[in-house]
Amino acid sequence: MDRREQTEGGEQRGRARQVRQQLAVATRMLVDAGILGYSGHLSARGPSDELFYVQPVDDSRASLRPERVLLVSFDGEVVEGEGKPPSELAIHAELYRARSDVGAVAHFHHDPTTMFTMVENGAIVPVKNHASRWAAGVPVHLDASHIATAAQGRALAGTLGGAGAALLRGHGEVVVAEDVLTLFADVVHFVENADALAHAMQLGRVRPLDRTECDRFLDTFQRDRHARKLWKYHTSVALSSGSVLPEWLDAETAPVAGDTWAPVRGGSR
Repeated sequence: MDRREQTEGGEQRGRARQVRQQLAVATRMLVDAGILGYSGHLSARGPSDELFYVQPVDDSRASLRPERVLLVSFDGEVVEGEGKPPSELAIHAELYRARSDVGAVAHFHHDPTTMFTMVENGAIVPVKNHASRWAAGVPVHLDASHIATAAQGRALAGTLGGAGAALLRGHGEVVVAEDVLTLFADVVHFVENADALAHAMQLGRVRPLDRTECDRFLDTFQRDRHARKLWKYHTSVALSSGSVLPEWLDAETAPVAGDTWAPVRGGSR
């Protein structure tokens, strides 16, 4: 093996380690935020076609560790790691097959957001500026069952189309993004917008942001920078509570110098 091959191999291992760490950290922080619970899962596209990273089905979301994250094929074969992938693996696999622009996927079951599939005319519309990403609409997938087969996954991908998120009737949500950090930010903002919308509906007639307002916001919005800002804030909180360990964060995405945090005794779950 020449030096170039050694360098490339080292870079691939470093990238794999980083993605596993980000998935574990994002999963724990979404648990802390009350968005992920006993089920649901995040994934990230793998180092080659038809591979992606995802947690084992039986590992608690609240205590997921980076080394436990699996590398699996679109057909469910475990390429690296120990354990079985989630039973709704088809959600991730078929969305990656259908959308080459997607680098990370979240599937979760947040009841205050899912409830918009339970009422007539309950569409999610942008009422907060960060929800401008979904100005074109949030489609609803009408199959309320477990998405366990490739055919069901393909049907969900068809419902999602080119959108950034979809609701699953009486089931939950899917959100897609470029990478784990932007996915984490999108999930947080998707839920925040749904919560604000639900409260606004109780006050009176909702005035959603129109497409012109959304486009004006997006024209100046630095999406990548904002995702890293949100990540650094939430990781600083997670470090303070002991929910994540400092060695799981890389220099690029760790809280900035001057941020203070004190690990809680016995708090690393």
